[in-house]
Amino acid sequence: QVQLVESGGGLVQAGDSLRLSCAASGRTFSSYAMGWFRQAPGKEREFVAARGWSGGSTYYADSVKGRFTISRDNAKNMVYLQMNSLKPEDTAVYFCAAKIGIGLTTIPRDYAYWGQGTQVTVSS
Repeated sequence: QVQLVESGGGLVQAGDSLRLSCAASGRTFSSYAMGWFRQAPGKEREFVAARGWSGGSTYYADSVKGRFTISRDNAKNMVYLQMNSLKPEDTAVYFCAAKIGIGLTTIPRDYAYWGQGTQVTVSS
């Protein structure tokens, strides 16, 4: 069982940066692949980024590639999403998620555990 709590969201202007944090409970945190998803009003939840349980492999949505970076600190049970050059279209609730086992995926139903989300609003 893994419990996830996101933080770090807020209101920023276009071009600014934010770092989201996700605190995970559970002693087997290092064995989960971790992902970030987002959901804007009236839209489906979409994949943003994922990082493998060993930390070596990463995958990003094309819309954030080169601007966002996912990282994790297994010793602290933390996952981060560094977001640079933010755009108004990045506005959404951002969710941290954990997937059992190795292998990265962009599909929300593949992730067994979810946080409550943190709001990111980017003004133009």
